[in-house]
Amino acid sequence: MKKTLLSALLLSFGFMNAQTFVSTTPQNKKVILEEFTGVNCVYCPQGHTIANNIKNANPDNVFLINIHVGNFATPGAGQPDFRTSFGTAIANQSGLTGYPAGTVNRTVFSGLGMATGSTAMGRGNWTNASNQILGQSSYVNVAVQGQINAQTNELTVTVETYYTGSSPVATNKLNVALLQNNTLGPQTGGNMGNNYNHMHRLVHMLTGQWGTDINNYNKWFI
Repeated sequence: MKKTLLSALLLSFGFMNAQTFVSTTPQNKKVILEEFTGVNCVYCPQGHTIANNIKNANPDNVFLINIHVGNFATPGAGQPDFRTSFGTAIANQSGLTGYPAGTVNRTVFSGLGMATGSTAMGRGNWTNASNQILGQSSYVNVAVQGQINAQTNELTVTVETYYTGSSPVATNKLNVALLQNNTLGPQTGGNMGNNYNHMHRLVHMLTGQWGTDINNYNKWFI
């Protein structure tokens, strides 16, 4: 169980003994496409369209996170600041060399990266990488539920994990991202003035920069 005040982050962790909403049936992997973007990036709307097309083709298996970061995300006079305290570190570990860039499950795909060993890819390679991930079996299922108390301005997030196989690494990390949809604002190349609809925009990482450890594979409430 995790609780966070939207104005000040408060985390509490608890473990329970019964599975309630995560699937226990082995499944294939889901796609997490992190797109590095900015309001002053002329080609970023093309990236948004490509990412949305991938999502629309696999609505239950693809999840998009738009991370406003870098020089193109630096706001000019009168522009909103969509950057977060997490974006620069996430972008730096991707090895991106231009914008828009994207990572799929922070995985290195042979021949698709912007540089050797880079997880960052140009927009033309996102579909290929996503299709590869969707065809791979997963060793752990993850389910999430959220509830907002409008009176106290408190968000409660419950995450369950269920391992259907053995993890190839000793420790897995859980990352929970808070996103915001339908934010109207400027976007170079968007041809909508200040009414471009910014979607799935990263606002906060509830579990910190790099997530929290999942150490006990026999528990599925985190």
